[in-house]
Amino acid sequence: HARSRNYVSESEVCKLESVPLDFGDYHPLKPITVTESKTKKMNRKGSTSSTSSSSSSSVMDPLSSVLDGTDPLSLFAAAADPVTPTAAMDSTRKKRDKDDSSAVGSDFEPWSSKRGEILARYTTTEKLSINLYMGSEKAKPTTTGSAVSEKVRARLEELDDLEEGSQKELLNLTQQDYMNRIEELNQSLKDAWSSDQKVKALKIVIQCSKLLSDTTVIQFYPSKFVLITDILDTFGKLVYERILSMCVDNRVSLPDNFSPESVNDTAKETCLNWFFKIASIRELIPRFYVEAAILKCNKFLSKTGISECLPRLTSMIRGTGDPLVAVYARAYLCRVGMEVAPQLKESLNKNFFDFLLTFKQIHGDTVQNQLVVQGVEIPLYLTLYSPAIDWILQCIAYRAPEVLLTEMMERCKKLGNNALLLNSVMSAFRAEFIAARSMDFIGMIKECDESGFPKHLLFRSLGLNLALADPPENDRLQILNEAWKVITKLKNPQDYINCAEVWVEYTCRHFTKREVNTVLADVIKHMTPDRAFEDAYPQLQSIIQKVITYIYDFSLLFSVEKFLPCLDMFQKESVRVEVCKCIMESFIKAGFFITFCKTFYILNALLHICKTMHDSVNALTLEDEKRMLAALINGFIKMVSFGRDFEQQLSFYVEARSMFCNLEPVLVQLIHSVNQLAMETRKVMKGNHSRKTAAFVRACVAFCFITIPSLSSIFTRLNLYLHSGQVALANQCLSQADAFFKAAVSLVPEVPKMISVDGKMRPSDAFLLEFLCNFFSTLLVVPDHPEQGVLFLVRGLLNVIQDYTWEDNSDDKVRIYTNVLHLLSAMTQEAYIYHVDKVDSNDTLYGGDSKFLAEINKLCETVIAQILDHLKTLGKEETLKRQSQLALCFFNTILAHGDLRNNKLNQLSVNLWNLAQKHGFADTKTMVKTLEYIKRQSKQPEMSHFTELAHRLPLQSRT
Repeated sequence: HARSRNYVSESEVCKLESVPLDFGDYHPLKPITVTESKTKKMNRKGSTSSTSSSSSSSVMDPLSSVLDGTDPLSLFAAAADPVTPTAAMDSTRKKRDKDDSSAVGSDFEPWSSKRGEILARYTTTEKLSINLYMGSEKAKPTTTGSAVSEKVRARLEELDDLEEGSQKELLNLTQQDYMNRIEELNQSLKDAWSSDQKVKALKIVIQCSKLLSDTTVIQFYPSKFVLITDILDTFGKLVYERILSMCVDNRVSLPDNFSPESVNDTAKETCLNWFFKIASIRELIPRFYVEAAILKCNKFLSKTGISECLPRLTSMIRGTGDPLVAVYARAYLCRVGMEVAPQLKESLNKNFFDFLLTFKQIHGDTVQNQLVVQGVEIPLYLTLYSPAIDWILQCIAYRAPEVLLTEMMERCKKLGNNALLLNSVMSAFRAEFIAARSMDFIGMIKECDESGFPKHLLFRSLGLNLALADPPENDRLQILNEAWKVITKLKNPQDYINCAEVWVEYTCRHFTKREVNTVLADVIKHMTPDRAFEDAYPQLQSIIQKVITYIYDFSLLFSVEKFLPCLDMFQKESVRVEVCKCIMESFIKAGFFITFCKTFYILNALLHICKTMHDSVNALTLEDEKRMLAALINGFIKMVSFGRDFEQQLSFYVEARSMFCNLEPVLVQLIHSVNQLAMETRKVMKGNHSRKTAAFVRACVAFCFITIPSLSSIFTRLNLYLHSGQVALANQCLSQADAFFKAAVSLVPEVPKMISVDGKMRPSDAFLLEFLCNFFSTLLVVPDHPEQGVLFLVRGLLNVIQDYTWEDNSDDKVRIYTNVLHLLSAMTQEAYIYHVDKVDSNDTLYGGDSKFLAEINKLCETVIAQILDHLKTLGKEETLKRQSQLALCFFNTILAHGDLRNNKLNQLSVNLWNLAQKHGFADTKTMVKTLEYIKRQSKQPEMSHFTELAHRLPLQSRT
């Protein structure tokens, strides 16, 4: 006994009340101005009551208004800090301004970023040796004299002990063994320091510093420098923190910018003691490095300590005979100097000019003889200088004026065989400075001696700068021609590709596809012989990335004749797939729609790229990788459009289905795309299909029907059957729609109890409930098949639900039956709440026939009986709360959809109301609001019978 509904009048009643507005000064997006006046009272020193008026562009924050301006945390902080806010702000600003003027900014590349590259580049297979400190075995001297003199003598003798054989030499170490030993020394240093063995710690540092004077395995020297200076940095930090900790008075530590006057005498004496110990080191190299490591400690002694020490340490390096050892010592001094006193640029400049004066030593007889003994070629030897010179020049060039950079460049010009310096200048100076003088640098590169530093490395460094800054427009073509003349003559494929990789970007930035095509053709020519491309995949990948970055119009990109042949060099599958992913990401990001008017070669090329990605999927492919590949292919599919040529569009989807059958998300996307195509056809025909479009739509429907069963996810199949059935119904394909809905009904029993969601197993009941509710909404407008009987789909679905095995503690079956009652109630109405255009639903077919209504009433009785049986099974003590909730839910269903003038239904509703409250589990607020709703509804003329019902519904307290 469903109640009759007038959906139009009910919709009007439920609408919000419309109120006329004067739009003179009003606009819904105009900001609201609120003026607030309030008195703040704060119990803090120096504050008085004040009245403040504020105007804001938004409504006041309710959380702030509760505090009334007296945030307890702010009051606590204010009470602890008696300094006035203005004074604190001024001091903070001054400190920040001072720091900005002296500290190194974020635009300065730190040493730590270069460390890994140096260790990876400068390696060796030769055997190495190292001296390990073994500790002193001597007995303590027992001479007479004061305790102080004994202590001093003992410490000096401990230092001398290092010179007297308290060390063990380890020979024939591999590079990894050597690095492990250095790490052991670093740990020994920390352990000695933590156990208060300061002299032992100093001995370890001295021993490590001595290693920097050893160049027996010269090609490993830059990496050795990195490892040893890590230990020196650790030592310098430990000493500085030790002295700083001695300056703490009354638990108040020194500020960051302290003055020497605020340092106590004990800390100063300890600091001086360290410098005296270091001054007693006999050898130059360890004495220099250890003093440089604790350079920052000069801050404890005097304001000018650092500025006085830097020139002295710079001069000390002049006593180093080996130019390689000397240049790395200068690099370490620059590194320390930039950390502790970056404003003292004059000392850094003097350091570099000293290096220029001794530059000719590199080509002297001593060095040449050493290289002959070690079997090292001069080009390889010169590359060992690069990290040190690059760092020195980077420190000098940082925020340096143009005049200084020009002066340094002129000095480099005057030196013979200056390729090494020229390369470092191009690496360290600002890209804009280099780009503006590109032709000057090309002239200098031409004059360099080819037998020393290789010219192609110089052109590579120039190309790196031109990738960051543009040269003068008139010089651009000449620059490319001069550079490529040298690059194309390179015989070694690795040298060639390292340079070509850099200059491809310059070509793409400033020239047309003609020049890009020429460069790519040259790359193919050099890298194809002897399959040289197999050793250059990273560089080739970088070239492709740069080309697609600058040529983002794919019609132009694929018109570059040598682009696709360049892709053929990627023979290794994993690399080829990465390149294809890169191209598709760029394609999707560019938003380049492929339309029918564009040539087909773009479509075929991208299909080939997507096919390459798809074919890489195998049993070992990770799910994340599959998702990524599917997303890229889906992005491509969505961007292919043939305009009004719908048949060509469908042919493309059929071809794509055969090509991408191993990726389920792609098949899902194809089904959605074909359904959309069918709806677009309907839109074009305005719902009135011709014989041709009707056949086309049926072809679309058939595509979906045969594709869906190939999917593995059962809920994906269910939802696609429903969605495709709705599309078929909208296009008046009634028999096809029935086939989809039957397939969905027959699939419901196969739904497993647990399904995988985001890698976790979850119960499937909630997902099934959601699907069935959507299904019921569709079944309302599906007309009955003339040969299948009344409501054959609803009956079939109810039978499946009845036979489905539900969880014992689940009430989803009853919730589904409740939704079935909603459906059956809607089916009894003379006019349904919604329809599908040009499809006659059962309200039109049956016209309220009594036999049809009788069938619906029978179904209702069966469903209600099932619900009541389930409620009876919940009569146990542990399930009474569930019984109360379901009883109230069923009551609300009857209230909304049933005709309560029927005595049986009326009595059933009263019984359900009482059952919901019977054991005290009902929510009192909900019950009260429900009863108020019934009383309000009873005031409507057609709902007068609700008055009697309201009197029969008592409210019971929980007690």
